[in-house]
Amino acid sequence: MERGLILEPYPVDCKTNEIKALPEFIEQLALKGVVIAFDAMSTQKTCQLILDSENHYLGALKGNQGLLHKSVQAHFIAETSYTELSKGHGRVEKRVISLCTTLDDIKPWPGLKTLIRVESERQFNYGGQLRQETETRYYIASYLDSADAFAQRIRGYWGVENKVHHVRDVTQGEDASRIRMYQLPQIFAVARNFALNLYRSNQFSNMAQAERLCKFGLDTLKSIFRMK
Repeated sequence: MERGLILEPYPVDCKTNEIKALPEFIEQLALKGVVIAFDAMSTQKTCQLILDSENHYLGALKGNQGLLHKSVQAHFIAETSYTELSKGHGRVEKRVISLCTTLDDIKPWPGLKTLIRVESERQFNYGGQLRQETETRYYIASYLDSADAFAQRIRGYWGVENKVHHVRDVTQGEDASRIRMYQLPQIFAVARNFALNLYRSNQFSNMAQAERLCKFGLDTLKSIFRMK
């Protein structure tokens, strides 16, 4: 997440899901000492595999992690916290990130060291009326860090949705694509990721603008590929 580099897409068979594919993907990464972030689909087996590969995990915790989610909600005691405020696009959001390292009453989980609670409060204008939304999310981590550091990493984790998934789905039209046969979906996914990596390595922040310039500007294409 820190480097903003998009890796090769890993195909998942339509008869299975990401839970079964993730262990093999982790083994292929051959990385050590990194933090692997995942959504709420992951399991104890996956977390143990991450630890065995000499890495750490940071995972979102939701209702499908039944007993663990309930025990964290019931026994979370905030020991340290960090508050951040953001404004933009007519919206004000306040986030309080709290940490808990007291795990005596928490359901056992491989390598678990830190519980993280993120309380969000958003105020925004909708149809001329001021509205407010609140949300509480929980995360688990296999390492210790400050509340500020966890806040930055979680913010980066959600940034993947905006900087990668949304761009591929909307700007690059992946959702509307009718390509389904053979290895073509994976080939086009690699091409889209390659394009995004090129744009960002050339300091583009607006991917739609980058695509327009590449379509209609030969000079931009030459610059991106370091051609004279």
